[in-house]
Amino acid sequence: MEKIRIQDDLYTFVNQEAIEQLVIPDDMPTVGGFTSLSIDVEKLMIGEFNQMTSSGNYPNEYLQRACTLYKAAKNVKRKAKHGIAPALKYLKPITQLDSIKTFNSKLDKLVIEGLPLPFDIGVDTDMKDTSRHCVMIQGPRVILPDVTYYKEGMEQQKQAILAMWANMAQLVLAKTDLTAEQQAQYIQDTLAFDEIISKYVKSQQEWSEYVKMYNPTKTTKVCALMKPVSFRMLLKHLFGEVPQTIIVTEPRFFKAFSEVFNEQTFQLYVHWAYVTGLLGCCSLLSEELRDIGGMYRRALSGIASAAPVEKFAYQLASGMYSEPVGLYYGQKYFGEEAKKDIVEITKQIVETYKERILNNDFLEEATKQKAVLKLSKIGIKMGYPDKVRDLYQKLVFNERHSLFEMVHSLRKIRTLDNLSKLNKPVNHENWAMPGHMVNACYDPFANDVTFPAAILQPPFYSIKQTRSQNLGGIGAVIGHEISHAFDSNGASCDENGNLANWWTKADSRKFQAKIKAMIKEFDGIELPWGKCNGEFTVSENIADNGGMAVTLHIMSNMEGANFEEYFHNWARVWCMKAKPEYLQLLLRVDVHGPAMLRANMQPRNFPEWYSTFNVKKTDKMYLAPSKRVVIW
Repeated sequence: MEKIRIQDDLYTFVNQEAIEQLVIPDDMPTVGGFTSLSIDVEKLMIGEFNQMTSSGNYPNEYLQRACTLYKAAKNVKRKAKHGIAPALKYLKPITQLDSIKTFNSKLDKLVIEGLPLPFDIGVDTDMKDTSRHCVMIQGPRVILPDVTYYKEGMEQQKQAILAMWANMAQLVLAKTDLTAEQQAQYIQDTLAFDEIISKYVKSQQEWSEYVKMYNPTKTTKVCALMKPVSFRMLLKHLFGEVPQTIIVTEPRFFKAFSEVFNEQTFQLYVHWAYVTGLLGCCSLLSEELRDIGGMYRRALSGIASAAPVEKFAYQLASGMYSEPVGLYYGQKYFGEEAKKDIVEITKQIVETYKERILNNDFLEEATKQKAVLKLSKIGIKMGYPDKVRDLYQKLVFNERHSLFEMVHSLRKIRTLDNLSKLNKPVNHENWAMPGHMVNACYDPFANDVTFPAAILQPPFYSIKQTRSQNLGGIGAVIGHEISHAFDSNGASCDENGNLANWWTKADSRKFQAKIKAMIKEFDGIELPWGKCNGEFTVSENIADNGGMAVTLHIMSNMEGANFEEYFHNWARVWCMKAKPEYLQLLLRVDVHGPAMLRANMQPRNFPEWYSTFNVKKTDKMYLAPSKRVVIW
């Protein structure tokens, strides 16, 4: 094993031995850090599900339904008996579309049934007034992972990937009653419609600037843009009224909508809807179709095989009943002592953040006070919620039906629930993540942070770890999520989560200059699998920077602080072993920077890194003071 110096590569110094020992499961593209914890939680909960189903003892009706779905998803013989038939029944309305007139007459039913459409419609929080809901529309997804694959210079890679997709589609279509000639035509038309869509929908980088989704447009104008779709009639059918304003998340797409969907492209759309709809059903059909239907996704990520049926069944059931499953996990495996300690750390980070804001040398007083107000109102959701939302009382299915029909009925209930929210107030008590998820998040439109119980374990956090280790792990993650309130997106929202400009013009210019400096720090860094896109990852890099800044500040005032432990644990949480295909894919679709860079780049911005490990100009992890970036 080559000896790595910590001053040259913190990430490898800390993680090399672990990475060499890690084995990527056949059904996954990566392991380590977050993923290894997720695997452990999953194994634990599969054991819980097996115990419940074998004993027949369920803590509540929600877990009973989840376990019933789990059993159905594991029943290989029953799924084989149903075969592809449930999907063909689901797709029948698509096969009956013989004209745009017919399409318009059935459009509300197509929406409610979740069938593929040339646009998506739903209800979400109004970004300008987060107490109310609004109607939002966006374009469909493309077949390739991102629209950048359709650009000039990508032709060879594009065709190779589309060939993999077409092979999978042909294998699935062969199970239908379509002739070989029809199968080939359907695939050809699907690819042609996909090519049209790709010219206008957003890239992942464009979506990462989420505040630009908010484009309120008069409904009369939207209706005009969306001809020949009878959009006004659809609104009336779905909501019983026609809202005055629609939020258009992809203006470029809807300005070109008549080029995407018209009499000439209608047949392309029908075949596209049939093929993409059928492929979307595969995981819920026979094991053979689940395997075939996942070929494309697995190839993109370098995954060797489909997930074992037990694992698939658990993921499906725990996804459908995520809040009850998370509540069960949190109550059983997350202690009150740990919760109290984590809340204390979080409050300390918020107060330290306030102190840092007030002593910030680039903000004017008016902006500082607004920032402190936002921090003082930030909500903390730690562990798991007190109860599950009312929606779960509605999530009932007929267990005599096929697995596909069970899941489809649950998805339909969720769709109807979403559409029913338009004139109801937003409930900010709802949790964005369930208790059994190894993750954390900041909701800019609620101004709150969520830390599920499952992430609150080693290496991120433990009562048994030192405070220095915990600050380098969960402390930095908490600081990261709070920093999203002041990243390149979150800084556009006020203390109530509303889109609002609370910056002075001078401060805004200075903040933009710091954002550009952070982009420059990461942009173009060469890795064995590709280049980092500093602009795409900037919001997450700002958050990492803020998380490290605030926790190092706490460390500097803490008795017995051990900076070596801090930096070691910071690097440990980013430990990751992954397939090359997956690493290449992440560069295009993941707003987070590569794990190695997340571990190695931010320490270079802080004096504590240099003093702790005596880092000199000749060391690889040295960054000249003039190039160091600290925003918060």
